[in-house]
Amino acid sequence: MENPAFGKPVSGVPVFEEFEPAGDCACRGCRALPGAPAARVPARVPGRPAARPALVVAAATTAGAILGAVPAAAVPAAGAPVPPGVPAPGEGATRQGPQGPLFGTAGLPVVQSTSAALPATTRAEIIVRAEKWVTAKVPYSTTAHWSDGYRQDCSGYVSMAWNLPANEWTGSLATFADRISRDELQPGDILLFHNAADPQNGSHVVIFGGWTDGARTHYTGYEQTPPSTRRQTTPYAYWSNSAQYVPYRYKGVEPATTGGAPSRAAYPGASAFGPGAVDAHVTEPGRMLAARGGSGYHTSGPGPGRTAADRAATGAFQRAQDRRGADADGLPGPAARRLPVTGGGRDATAPAAPPGYPGRDLFRPGAVGDHITRLGRRLVEKGYGRHYTIGPGPRWSEADRRNVEAFQRAQGWRGGAADGHPGPETWRRLFS
Repeated sequence: MENPAFGKPVSGVPVFEEFEPAGDCACRGCRALPGAPAARVPARVPGRPAARPALVVAAATTAGAILGAVPAAAVPAAGAPVPPGVPAPGEGATRQGPQGPLFGTAGLPVVQSTSAALPATTRAEIIVRAEKWVTAKVPYSTTAHWSDGYRQDCSGYVSMAWNLPANEWTGSLATFADRISRDELQPGDILLFHNAADPQNGSHVVIFGGWTDGARTHYTGYEQTPPSTRRQTTPYAYWSNSAQYVPYRYKGVEPATTGGAPSRAAYPGASAFGPGAVDAHVTEPGRMLAARGGSGYHTSGPGPGRTAADRAATGAFQRAQDRRGADADGLPGPAARRLPVTGGGRDATAPAAPPGYPGRDLFRPGAVGDHITRLGRRLVEKGYGRHYTIGPGPRWSEADRRNVEAFQRAQGWRGGAADGHPGPETWRRLFS
């Protein structure tokens, strides 16, 4: 689903179609516009220690052999907008540490196994590990190590998710993986950009979490980037340097089933799709339904964890088959699993488009209008109405602002991006 705050990417860099600065956009382009709220500029991330000359030559030679000649990353013009949460060019968005061991609780290297075999893992396990850092909001660092022993940068994050025995970097991750095509991407694979000519200029890696639309233009991206680990819908292949990202699959990943796809396996029972369920049985129906009209119900999935979005998409598909009541409860029965994969049945109806964004100036002290009531009711529906004492109304109040701020913070936004005044992206997410 195309983000209305961005136009079509040009050379991999999205541009705004609208000129009004959004309160939830902390990019340098919006901060420079008149009347834009002040936003804290992300601190520069210190570079990793300089590698030995021999290591640099070896890394560049190895990466060049795997990826081919990679030109230096293009730098957008000064003031060009950058997606929320992505530091502007030159702010050290993807600096990373070198290859190194895991670190124990005492801050000392962990003794590594001498086994040459790669640790086996499943796609569901990769995503579950990736989700742990998202939940913990692990701070980005090129030198610090999280409690699990992995370095807190983009390559350390992938090393952790793949359960590798050491901390790798973008110049070595490809040696643990096989190159694949875009059409072969599945959750747990990665999109890797290693700039061999200048590893500190743009090199980055993102974990692929599944397509979010039937056209396969956007996917759920898990990444470690300043200020902390995040999961969000991302344009393929990435916001910038898009053409440089290469899909890879970990060599130790185990197939979900033997002799067929999970969808053709025996029906696991409704309990496998209950709240909080985490399993490949959840991921696969979500991905199938996304291609059958259900993508609009997800903002950051589908994934292996059963969410309200999965249930809403399943219920929409069931209603499209003229089912009602308990037969459209959002819990996939055998038929709901069979029809999407065979192409049978009718596609789900996408959720209604969000109401048009009325403009930032209409959410100011003293403002009155139906759009404020609509916003307040939606906040309550989403579970962000705790600051209301008598319920939402048509007059903008401090309770409205505090509820909006709580919703913005739940998106992982901070500073000027979470000031309680709804911009276009807050409005879109709230009503999607």
